[in-house]
Amino acid sequence: MKEFKALATERYSVRKFDTRPVEQEKVDILLEVARLAPTAHNYQPQRLLVLNTEESLNKLKGCTNGHFNAPLAIIVCYDNTVSWKREYDDEDLGVVDASIVGSHIMFTVADIGLGTTWIAHFDPAKVRKAYNLPDNIIPVAIFPIGYPQTVFLHQVIRNALMWGNLQLITPFKRILFRLCIILWVFNNYGYN
Repeated sequence: MKEFKALATERYSVRKFDTRPVEQEKVDILLEVARLAPTAHNYQPQRLLVLNTEESLNKLKGCTNGHFNAPLAIIVCYDNTVSWKREYDDEDLGVVDASIVGSHIMFTVADIGLGTTWIAHFDPAKVRKAYNLPDNIIPVAIFPIGYPQTVFLHQVIRNALMWGNLQLITPFKRILFRLCIILWVFNNYGYN
């Protein structure tokens, strides 16, 4: 288990995944961490959809372009009939609870050698329809999960960023840094 600051520093958003499936043991770890996440008044309103079949993952493609062909995805939702409502203004804290759960999942994914990115760009109505969710289940975030296809390039960019202010570094490092950024963009978004 990594120290949290190191984990937070090393974690990065993954948008390209290896085709290897995620082992059930790792899925179980993610579900356990989600279960342990703190929630308002400990009401535990989080509801998770684990997508690990070809059919369920194909349905996701109709809900968001942020699926990135990952071999696993977790949709974090909350049940608004269970979530705590603040008594002063009746604010539903379910989205906060689901976000805490999502953060736990995201950091644990990195800690166990996988990659993900937080997807909020999706159509909730399409998610509800695709997965037959009742009205009280509110989707908050989608996490495509898998083994990162490219790790080296992200590490190079992170190291380049650690060199500090571009004005204070040598011209060679500045050129290398810019090259890394260009390669990262092509690697993640293609040549189109």
